[in-house]
Amino acid sequence: MTAAEHADLQRWLAATAAIASAVNRPTALPALLDLVARTASELMGYDFCGVLLPDAHGRCLLIEGSFGLSTDYVRQVNERNPVTLRPSAQEPQAPSGRAYHSREPVRIADTFADEDFLPWGGVAREQGYRSMISVPLLSSGEAVGTLNCYRRQPHEYGAREVELLEMLADQAGVAITTARLRDREAATIADLRSSNASLEEQQELHRQGTRVHEQLTTVALRGGGVAGVARALADLLDRSVSVTDEPGGEPLATIGVHGPDGDGDIDVVEAPVRLGSVEVARIRVRGADRPLAPVEQRALEQAVTVCALELLRERTALEAEWRVSGEVVTDLLTGSASALQTVGERAARLGHDLDRPHAVLVLAGRTGEPATDHLLSVARGYAATATPRGLVTGLGTQVVLLWPATDPEEPRRHADRLRRLLLRARPDASVSVAVSPTCSARAEYPAAYRRARGAVELARLRGTDGVVTLDRLGVHGLLLQLEDVSQLAAFADSRLRPLRAHDEARGSALEATVRAYLHHDLSTAATAAALFVHPNTVGLRLRRAEELLGCSLTSVRALVELQVALSASEVLEAQTPSLR
Repeated sequence: MTAAEHADLQRWLAATAAIASAVNRPTALPALLDLVARTASELMGYDFCGVLLPDAHGRCLLIEGSFGLSTDYVRQVNERNPVTLRPSAQEPQAPSGRAYHSREPVRIADTFADEDFLPWGGVAREQGYRSMISVPLLSSGEAVGTLNCYRRQPHEYGAREVELLEMLADQAGVAITTARLRDREAATIADLRSSNASLEEQQELHRQGTRVHEQLTTVALRGGGVAGVARALADLLDRSVSVTDEPGGEPLATIGVHGPDGDGDIDVVEAPVRLGSVEVARIRVRGADRPLAPVEQRALEQAVTVCALELLRERTALEAEWRVSGEVVTDLLTGSASALQTVGERAARLGHDLDRPHAVLVLAGRTGEPATDHLLSVARGYAATATPRGLVTGLGTQVVLLWPATDPEEPRRHADRLRRLLLRARPDASVSVAVSPTCSARAEYPAAYRRARGAVELARLRGTDGVVTLDRLGVHGLLLQLEDVSQLAAFADSRLRPLRAHDEARGSALEATVRAYLHHDLSTAATAAALFVHPNTVGLRLRRAEELLGCSLTSVRALVELQVALSASEVLEAQTPSLR
């Protein structure tokens, strides 16, 4: 062997060793393909080389590794003119496709002179090559790609040159298959590691979930109540937790783990607590600078369930208490002799001392609006949390409360708080609360209820709302305190009968006009504006009323009698003879 042949052999051995070393390192497949292309160019003196591999669908060959080829050329071939592996009958097959399918080298000595190469002549001119050879890359007898080598000048590829290229291509084919196997093996190992990590995470979540379940179940079994649920959840999450009653928003439990003020409103997570379709409470979790982890979210969901069970348990007990409370209130207001004998004892079982002074609070919405579950629910919730507690029941269109009066103003303060609580839940509602004078004896409750009921009805009939007391109703308040209303009714009827008879027979509005005239301080213009009529119409109606009543509306005595009669009429309309 000559020195030149020995040197050439050393170059080839070093090149194949470099490829084998790249496979064993291991090297990423794109880098390995670039190495094969560079090795072929340097060993054989080519101007540029490319390694083409089938795409994922096996429809075409794409340049995946190269040496000397411009980036624009590689992109143009891959995007616009990829080598089709399944051409149609009319479409010629590129040299790379023929080499891939035949598993034999395809040589083009002169791209200008070879007629079969004419479809790719433009690409060859752009890249600047005049000859090329495409050698299949084989692995276990199967083609895995091609090695394309190019020269700028025409060139005859001899048998020895082709043999050397085939040897290099075989080495490259094995290297590519090995690299792909290693990539798949690495991917499989990564998937296994990911699956194992996922299993370990799921096991840890299961262990944590079991702990969460055990702690919250212990709260439920021990009857820890809503406060116990909040405390357990705060311990599990290491965050501040509060539970509020809905829709009133009254606090049921507050557990702060980061100081007395908790964590403010930072990262508040809320979860509604429902019984059926009705939201009865809301859990709020505050604090930390991260969202809830899956196990923490699961803890919150389980806390919602346990909280709902605790509230259902409490409400079941409260329903029995509310039933007895309603019976006590009804018996006191009706004044039944037989019921009054045991009412004190029954109230005492609920923790109420009827020997203490109480006031009657009557709560009502708009005129004609039924006593809804909402009104009764809010009143009961407030009574259950206030100190001292009140007795509550629903009577027809109204809610009635008996409230202990440690001082004369206390029932009014509670009436105002209760009304504000109702309006906070429903800002567009119209709510009136009437407060009776304080009752010191059980026999006083029926009359106190009748007066408070009449006061709230007056407020509803007038379209006003707020907290109403008899001392603020003026004449109406005095009339409501009359025990015998028969004389009051007779007086109102005799004084207003002429106007009412005329209104009924003619369809006029004389009584309403006189009422508005007195309400607006004898102002014809204000009366006309209130009734949406012309001032002349008001004048005509007033003169007709004077004729029917037989008096002048400028007479102080006549005006006083009419005002009393109209006030008495309103009081009689507001009062009802019995509990509805």
